[in-house]
Amino acid sequence: MRGQGVSHLSRLELQILGDNTKMGWGLLAPIRSQTVSRSLLYNRRLPHSSFTPYFFQHFQPPSGLTLPSETMAKDMTLLWGSGSPPCWRVMIALEEKNLKGYNHKLLSFDKKEHKSEEVMKMNPRGQLPAFKHGDKVLNESYAACLYLENQFKSQGNKLIPDCPAELALMYQRMLEGLTLHQKMIDDITYNWKVPEGEKHDSAVKRIRESLTAEIKLWEGYLQKTSGGFLAGKTFSLADVCVYPTIFTIFRFRLCEERYPKLAAYYNRLKDRPSIKASWPPTWLENPRGEDIMKDI
Repeated sequence: MRGQGVSHLSRLELQILGDNTKMGWGLLAPIRSQTVSRSLLYNRRLPHSSFTPYFFQHFQPPSGLTLPSETMAKDMTLLWGSGSPPCWRVMIALEEKNLKGYNHKLLSFDKKEHKSEEVMKMNPRGQLPAFKHGDKVLNESYAACLYLENQFKSQGNKLIPDCPAELALMYQRMLEGLTLHQKMIDDITYNWKVPEGEKHDSAVKRIRESLTAEIKLWEGYLQKTSGGFLAGKTFSLADVCVYPTIFTIFRFRLCEERYPKLAAYYNRLKDRPSIKASWPPTWLENPRGEDIMKDI
């Protein structure tokens, strides 16, 4: 792994992975900033081995008709970056709650647009996502997802289970997902950001073993949990928050045969409408990442 070169594009890919990370990294590839007043729908299929070209369509209701979900979402603004798992979490939650028509702006981390005055006004750390509903600002992706579910309980899909056992498991898996995400980031950042001459075999081994143990833990969770989702039989906030991280790990070529339960979960949820509708556009352009996790 250490002897392999990393393309410039792949190095950029590192920038978008952290959840409000300290470094504020950027995008896979330069994307022109754009403000969109309605939710974008991606018209494409997502087969396992290839992705068809896509295009954006601006949904417009009939003249004079305002959809209820648009009325609820008109005071929402999301500043986001393509390929960022934290940004993707919030977008999946918005889709699940059927909150259409929110204002959103796609920013390029590669161009340092996350450090713009517009972002800094919402998030002084200069990190994405930055989400605002009316005068309420939520810059942590987990906080935004929890807020959307609690504020719009009767809208769209219910994301918090009624069963006490599933509720407890949902919160447990949500918070454990932060550990999985951080260990993924640790592995990728050391592999790409530390100069080759400054790497230490002991550090590489320690970081890789930590991520491997964590992934095995999640494989075991899915073996023990019936229903096909992280907290049981229903899609919940645990899936909203953790799936983007699991997908990212497989994008870096985690072996599906070695982790069959995780792979089945990863592949099954790709076809969920909320996930398809919010798919990171740069991942459609560049479907597969570097193979840095193929040996885990």
